Amino acid sequence: MVQAGFKDSMDLVTFGESMVLFNPDSTGPLRYVHNFSKSIAGAESNVAIALARLGHDVGWFSKLGNDEFGSYIKSIIRGEGVDVSRVVVDSENNTGLLFKERFAHVDPNVYYYRKNSAASNMTIEDLDLDYIRSAKILHVTGITLALSENTRQAVYKAVEFAKANNILVSFDPNIRLKLWSIDKARPTILDIIQMTDIVFPGKEEGKLLLGTDNPKQISEAFLNMGCKTVATKLGKEGCYITTKHQSEEVRGYTVEKPEDTVGAGDGFAAGFLSGILKGLSLRECGQLANAVGAMATLVRGDMEGFPTLDQVKKFMGIEEHIER
Repeated sequence: MVQAGFKDSMDLVTFGESMVLFNPDSTGPLRYVHNFSKSIAGAESNVAIALARLGHDVGWFSKLGNDEFGSYIKSIIRGEGVDVSRVVVDSENNTGLLFKERFAHVDPNVYYYRKNSAASNMTIEDLDLDYIRSAKILHVTGITLALSENTRQAVYKAVEFAKANNILVSFDPNIRLKLWSIDKARPTILDIIQMTDIVFPGKEEGKLLLGTDNPKQISEAFLNMGCKTVATKLGKEGCYITTKHQSEEVRGYTVEKPEDTVGAGDGFAAGFLSGILKGLSLRECGQLANAVGAMATLVRGDMEGFPTLDQVKKFMGIEEHIER
């Protein structure tokens, strides 16, 4: 029986670590920065927030420290319309933090303070399988695979449960070499991809995992592993989407002066999954994904730039067929 606190049917459920993000108010080495703006960061919560803004019923859960930072993260994500009823509070470990370091005209450096964080201590016992069962899509990322052996086991358990219950599994490799080596990441990520319905690799991740950054070769390799849909992110060039029966090259949107590229990949994934949930064509899914990803770069912060449905329609210059 589905427990109280969430809808009987949700569009998507995801889980993973979210951290408090400290964004410097000036450029230069952090030793010379004195003021920061506080927000949140986390690949999975980014996808959840982006989908909620596009009008979907979404749930996110994690393990947060019994501290003010944990309360802040939960409050922000809940305030974005995402269900957080299955978040677990950990009284033994702290909520993770990260700091950005900015220099002009280049992507920011990122410094994590997440070792032994509450989220890295998430276990299989923290999964609410009835909650996952309520979803049409389960979304997971390689970041949760990287955090610890316990979180890795939790991802495997959730994915296996979703597959057994005919729930679509969406996976973003999100390789973070500050969290684990590529030699450790590669076999685990490729193993998960074999159980995945939709995968969102970038060209650089294709190079790390497969030895090629050619989108067609990346797609062919992942399809041969059993994945049903491969949406390869090509940055400002757009994306290359393939299934066993169809291939689509979808042109991206030009952003002349991006403010912050972090979060663009999560926006892309959310836009694509929104298209899947709306029953759009493969090309339309790619167009929506490209648009949400592009709009994410217009605003400083990991999730602040994700658009509402009305905003993305205006950005794309369309008003009707995306409403299917």
